Amino acid sequence: MPDEKIRSIDKATLKLLEKAEKEKIGTVFSRADEIKPCPIGVEESCCKVCAMGPCRLPRSKKGEAKERVGVCGATIETIVARNFARKVAAGAASHSDHAREVVHTFIKTARGEAQGFAIKDEMKLLAVALDFGIAIEGREIKDIAMELGEKALKEFGKQDGELVYIGKAPLKRQELWKRLGVTPRGIDREVVEIMHRTHMGVDQDYKHLLLHAARTALADGWGGSMISTDLQDIMFGTPVPVLGSINLGVLKEDHVNVVVHGHEPLLPELLVVASRDPEVRKMTEDAGAKGINLAGMCCSANEVLMRHGIPCAGNFLQQELALITGAVELMTVDVQCEMQGLKNVAECFHTRLITTSDRAMIEGATHVEFHPEHGLDTAKKILKMAIENYPNRRHAVYIPDESRDMVAGFSHETINYLLGGLFRASYRPLNDNIMNGRIRGVAGVVGCNNVRTPHDSAHIAMIKELIRNDVLVLTTGCAAMACGKEGLLTPEAAKLYAGSGLAEVCEAVGIPPVLHLGSCVDNSRILMAATAMVKEGGLGDDLSDLPAAGAAPEWMSEKAIAIGQYFVASGVFTVFGTTWPTSGSEKVTRHLFEEYEELYKGMWAYEPDPVEAAQLMIRHIDKKRRALGIDKARDRVLFDMAMRRALD
Repeated sequence: MPDEKIRSIDKATLKLLEKAEKEKIGTVFSRADEIKPCPIGVEESCCKVCAMGPCRLPRSKKGEAKERVGVCGATIETIVARNFARKVAAGAASHSDHAREVVHTFIKTARGEAQGFAIKDEMKLLAVALDFGIAIEGREIKDIAMELGEKALKEFGKQDGELVYIGKAPLKRQELWKRLGVTPRGIDREVVEIMHRTHMGVDQDYKHLLLHAARTALADGWGGSMISTDLQDIMFGTPVPVLGSINLGVLKEDHVNVVVHGHEPLLPELLVVASRDPEVRKMTEDAGAKGINLAGMCCSANEVLMRHGIPCAGNFLQQELALITGAVELMTVDVQCEMQGLKNVAECFHTRLITTSDRAMIEGATHVEFHPEHGLDTAKKILKMAIENYPNRRHAVYIPDESRDMVAGFSHETINYLLGGLFRASYRPLNDNIMNGRIRGVAGVVGCNNVRTPHDSAHIAMIKELIRNDVLVLTTGCAAMACGKEGLLTPEAAKLYAGSGLAEVCEAVGIPPVLHLGSCVDNSRILMAATAMVKEGGLGDDLSDLPAAGAAPEWMSEKAIAIGQYFVASGVFTVFGTTWPTSGSEKVTRHLFEEYEELYKGMWAYEPDPVEAAQLMIRHIDKKRRALGIDKARDRVLFDMAMRRALD
């Protein structure tokens, strides 16, 4: 067994790993010990797109000049670029299929056909309707919502033109995309085309392949993800800062514990409503429990946390550990990031594992399919199953006592309000404090956990280095949850961890130095925040001019590659850690790491050391500050009348 210190920096995780080891329960950590990564697969030097292979093309030996090619003659550049593009397609498809489900539910909500759902943020509905060119004056809310839902649905199958939200990007960025031919049309069209291009014998120019990878990723960031975020806000309410708690210590021994795990917040939203139903509460009391304790896992956790303050049990690598406490009556899973190993762990205890999506089943799990037409009834049914299971606990419950308070639920709208107030909501204070040097720049640190690097450690090391150097951090997904567990998501963290300039701003506004912006689809909030900074003025006229950078230090999923690609194509310097999926080709890697800067004014980088990666980001931010002429502190000067006349 490896030293526990390299498995996680989280105490609750380590305690439950010790319990799992004693009880001989397999987890993602023990499986990772047994299965080592394929060295050729890590480099993406393997092609499996036809039955003449797989063609394994390991790196040439030193001094060997022979070109590496597959049976069909495909070069290593083509193979590596194809594999990278397919990851982008899968990631974009995942977020966008999530968005499609949200749009269908939104339309049913507008028609009054979605049980338990409603239009909660009418102001945002009107704002988004205007983005889509919908007339709002003198019309009923339900009619505006219906038209918005129908137009949003057309964004998926659109064959020509461009996505509506492309118009929200800075004009200079839109012009760049048009010049390169990467402005996305329909979301589904771009995903289908990338799968066609990467079929055997189609697109065999690595630079041409990667152009379409950018187009497909942009269809996610400025399409599917943005649509999902906006419509979820309209249905469930735009998040505002809320106090919550995080880590496995949020589970309660004397309560019925239900863990909601996954990425689509539709059912979790109704489970919150159903848990307050008098009939459900009475049934809970009759079972001898003090109440129902809902706890989130992965991105569903972020969604119900930032709208309802529902506690978060943990992030990706903690999902099996929640069951190992012996305290979880039922776990619901929908789509993305659910480990099939959950079923084996659940069988060691009394836990019921429930799959809820028609697109995702786990062999041996109970399937209770969610449809919005009967949404609230389904939520009550699931909670009753959990309550009935409460007396069946057959193991001693062990819940680590680790949990932390956190403030979550920042959004583009909330940041705007907090900085400028109700009547003068504005990003001007943020821009001013970047220009005067109190805030050095802004970084988006997002992404998954990866068992091949110590759990949470890279996120925390990177973010602490950034805020220590006066960089304001925006975070989503599993990275955000790592920050919560470390105590970085409270206003008090500014005094403890931030540089003096950033701390001064945070203390004045009353915000943490790290802002929780939501789930992984909510990375679109970061795009909108960056766009608002550009439009506010003083920091250039494109996203690439901003003193800003992005990172995913513990990434593991194809979604992360799609997210990174749309940030790079939007002009943001983006650093990944853990591993890099084009290392099998020096030419492809050079194209992404160097030549992309000329194309997109943004580029990729890879650095497994999180502190050095943070320094790369800081050096990039400083480079952008110099280009803007704001790299030197300026003394305030009181102008006399003669100086004012000289200005005129």
